[in-house]
Amino acid sequence: MLAWTSILFSFLFSSVAVAEENVIYKEKTEVDFEAVDVEGQLKKPAGDLIMSRSNVVFNPLLPPRLHFNQEMMQSINDVK
Repeated sequence: MLAWTSILFSFLFSSVAVAEENVIYKEKTEVDFEAVDVEGQLKKPAGDLIMSRSNVVFNPLLPPRLHFNQEMMQSINDVK
C-alpha cells in the first residue's frame, strides 16, 4: 500500500512540474482558407416556436405624474 501511494505522489508531482513550464505563443496567428471549399445546407427549425401576444396591458404600480412643475420649483428653492 505504501508503494502505491509513493508512486501516486511521484506522478502527481511530476505533472505539476510539467505544468509550470512557460509556453510562448506567437503574437499573431494567420489561418489561410483560400484552398478550402466549404459547402453547407441551411437548416431551419421544424416549427414556429414564437407565439405572438397581442394587446399586452401592464398595470403600473405608480400613477404617472403629468405635471410636476411645482416640485421642480421647490427643488430649485431648496438649492438656493
